[in-house]
Amino acid sequence: MSESIPSVAFAVEALAWDKQNGLLPAVVQDADTLRVLMLGYMDRAALAATLASGRVTFYSRSKQRLWTKGESSGHVLELVAIVADCDGDALLVRARPHGPTCHRGTPSCFDAAPTSEFAELDAIVARRSAERPPQSYTTKLLESGLARIAQKVGEEGVEVALAAVTGEATALADEAADLVYHLAVLLHARGLSLREVGAVLAARRGGGA
Repeated sequence: MSESIPSVAFAVEALAWDKQNGLLPAVVQDADTLRVLMLGYMDRAALAATLASGRVTFYSRSKQRLWTKGESSGHVLELVAIVADCDGDALLVRARPHGPTCHRGTPSCFDAAPTSEFAELDAIVARRSAERPPQSYTTKLLESGLARIAQKVGEEGVEVALAAVTGEATALADEAADLVYHLAVLLHARGLSLREVGAVLAARRGGGA
């Protein structure tokens, strides 16, 4: 759990609480993959509990009480940020799920919710790096050392360039996928991730690159 709880970028009392009898719909989005995870409702107390604990808490309309996601399953939602929409009558909650969000054991309550394949890859490499399962190619690559991983990135880069010049579009896409995977492993070997690369790109976009 995060040591510091993110603050909200709006005045809580300025939200349109009276529009829906003191409840606001709260859409929960995975902070890393951007996948929509679930929809819940918050009253003032649920929002306050979420901000105080760092665990996403809702008002359960069926139980008529506050309900912290994962209070029985352990599959909590770790708060990253909350923003309100333009009318102040809905919330977007960015969180990191600890386990499946849906009661069916699926990542999202919305089966067709889109996700970022790059973020999913980054998460998988992070897990492999932390757990080091013995039969995993990622584990073997990480344990081969930084120089070998860097060499693989170089080799994959050459294969991407060759595919661009001599291959079909599908071959180029395949080789590019191999390059991105090996780059993700290299980043994690250095204590970084694709998230940091995304932050650099975002900063460059903001600077008019």
